[in-house]
Amino acid sequence: MCGIVGLYLKNPALESQLGALFEPMLISMTDRGPDSAGFAIYGDEVPDGWIKLTLRHHDLEYSWQALADKIKQTLSCDVDWFSNHCVAVFKVQAAAAAVENVIAEAGDDVLILSAGQSIEILKEKGLPQEIAAKFNLSGMKGTHIIGHTRMATESAVTMEGSHPFSTGMDLCLVHNGSLSNHNRLRLELERQGVKFVTENDSEVAAGYLTWRLREGDTLNEALKNALKDLDGFFTFTIGTRDGFAVMRDPIACKPAVLAETDDYVAMASEYQALTTLPGIENAKVWEPEPATVYVWERGQ
Repeated sequence: MCGIVGLYLKNPALESQLGALFEPMLISMTDRGPDSAGFAIYGDEVPDGWIKLTLRHHDLEYSWQALADKIKQTLSCDVDWFSNHCVAVFKVQAAAAAVENVIAEAGDDVLILSAGQSIEILKEKGLPQEIAAKFNLSGMKGTHIIGHTRMATESAVTMEGSHPFSTGMDLCLVHNGSLSNHNRLRLELERQGVKFVTENDSEVAAGYLTWRLREGDTLNEALKNALKDLDGFFTFTIGTRDGFAVMRDPIACKPAVLAETDDYVAMASEYQALTTLPGIENAKVWEPEPATVYVWERGQ
């Protein structure tokens, strides 16, 4: 079944409260997804010439400092990092590909959850409330955030299979629904150089958008092409460095609701997830139309 929530702040004064505003939204989706939960938060942006990576290792005793030293010595660059539970966020003054090569060559089974200038992805097995507490979601700051609670009806419950999925710089996707042509698309996208970590159809959707954006599409154009090339039923919420987007398939059998005020845009699978937001009683609230792309980006 799964639950989706997203919050895009239009008012910079609320950025210090992003995590606190979002946490009850995510927890409210527990009944729709008690198996695992995760979120992608945008903020704490690194400057041009730097890359920020969210990394995970299964061993809580893994030495992130040793990895940081290896990256610094190999690439002769500055490295900052901090860890939270089994996840670390690395900020490196180098190209993403160069850093990823060093991580791969280290052979330490480090999983790259996201890469970009702004994005951080945190996800885990378990109840949304437990995961929010583990990663101190309520204390996080940023400009926008999207999240997902998963009910694994077609595959095993694993951290890797939980959402969000990121397949490109600062791009991530959460998905409620199912795609019928993801195996064929996966093969086509792999031939185009898109890499996948799991067998999840949602990761294929994220990979498709990465490919379309790389080919020169705007986010709006990439999503319109997805309506032609992705078969199945879905509600997507997509995060980018500049904003986020929402789209439902032409049948729109999966629930979704949007709310907008002068301060924010919020999205959820159910209205109950929006009721704790300030000023929601005066918000414009509507159900997104089928096969219609909704995009909010800075600078629009």
